[in-house]
Amino acid sequence: MTSVRDRPTSSPSSTPSATSSSRAKEPTGNPPQAESNFAVKLQQVNMVYPNGSRALIDVNLHVQRGSFLFVTGSSGSGKSTLLKLLYGAERPTQGDVIVNDLDLATLRGDRLSMLRRRIGIVFQDYKLIPKRTVSENVAFVLWAQGFNRKEIHRRLLPTLKMVGLHDKADRFPDELSGGEQQRVSIARAIVSTPPILLADEPTGNLDADNSWQVIKILKKLNTVGITVIVTTHDDRLVRMSNHPVVELRNGRLFKVPS
Repeated sequence: MTSVRDRPTSSPSSTPSATSSSRAKEPTGNPPQAESNFAVKLQQVNMVYPNGSRALIDVNLHVQRGSFLFVTGSSGSGKSTLLKLLYGAERPTQGDVIVNDLDLATLRGDRLSMLRRRIGIVFQDYKLIPKRTVSENVAFVLWAQGFNRKEIHRRLLPTLKMVGLHDKADRFPDELSGGEQQRVSIARAIVSTPPILLADEPTGNLDADNSWQVIKILKKLNTVGITVIVTTHDDRLVRMSNHPVVELRNGRLFKVPS
């Protein structure tokens, strides 16, 4: 079960949390340390771009391992910026971003690459390789991470089955519907079994039926212990899903009452 508790802060932000028994291992090469219950912690995070635009203001967010969280908000509210901070594509102007008990401010080069291997990312625009088949698009991630042919083969079919595309393994992206392309994107994000999955507006280009199919897959992944964080502006999907929700408004984070 997922539960949410309010945590008082000095800012308007709120802290969702959920209970799970799942645990993720440290990236190779980092010293062993006691593992917290949190997959993600943002503490007094501010993000100001060079043009003076304030994308995030005093954001505090604690997400427990194995939870499922929706981040809602209008276009330009800071949702994508928030996710970019979590996989190190952006660095905050102020504050701490801690993922899998690692402070991203201390990570560079190989250490940051190792952390990113523990995070699956699903984009709104799929980002598939046009001249590679479904299987090749998914396997490419494992190949890039140094998996051997036998391990790639072992992982590939179960992953495609999970997203309902095992019968289209030899198709190319332009032979698939938008919903199917997004499911390939999800398969690619999870084939290396990351403990955290970030999905940035994964249903933004899909109709209602395909959107719900994508959310059902994400919910299934969450039931096996993956921490899932999804940004969306689709309030209907959020209401149907019955998971904790926070909302970004002009860069500030608020808990949405259940």
